Amino acid sequence: MNTLPPPRFPVTEEEIERVVARFYARVRAHPVLAPVFAAHITDWPAHEAKIARFWKGAILYQPGYEGSPMMAHRRAGNVAPEHFPEWLAEFDATLKDTLPPEAAQGWSALAHRIGAGLRMGVADVGAAGAAPKLR
Repeated sequence: MNTLPPPRFPVTEEEIERVVARFYARVRAHPVLAPVFAAHITDWPAHEAKIARFWKGAILYQPGYEGSPMMAHRRAGNVAPEHFPEWLAEFDATLKDTLPPEAAQGWSALAHRIGAGLRMGVADVGAAGAAPKLR
């Protein structure tokens, strides 16, 4: 018996895996994002599998992802708030090229909400060891 709620929008596990693979292929070729990711990722298949689990949890409500995206981005040290618009532009292009419009729009909206939170979290870190900026 399946006790998971229905997906947030119509997308399959296979489509999630395809989007993640295509997105990271674009990232590896991106002049700004490639060096940011390359500083941390040595095993791309393992990273892509982890991120696919994240999205399967966020979209399909499947268990399996363990981690804190906020902490990972804050601890990276080379992730800046200005990277997020570039990340989201590449992600949106990947969604548009890979999925039907309804799924692409739904996933894009979710990614933009998550990206906004991560961007604020990274911005609040400031310099290493500095107190967060309280607004």
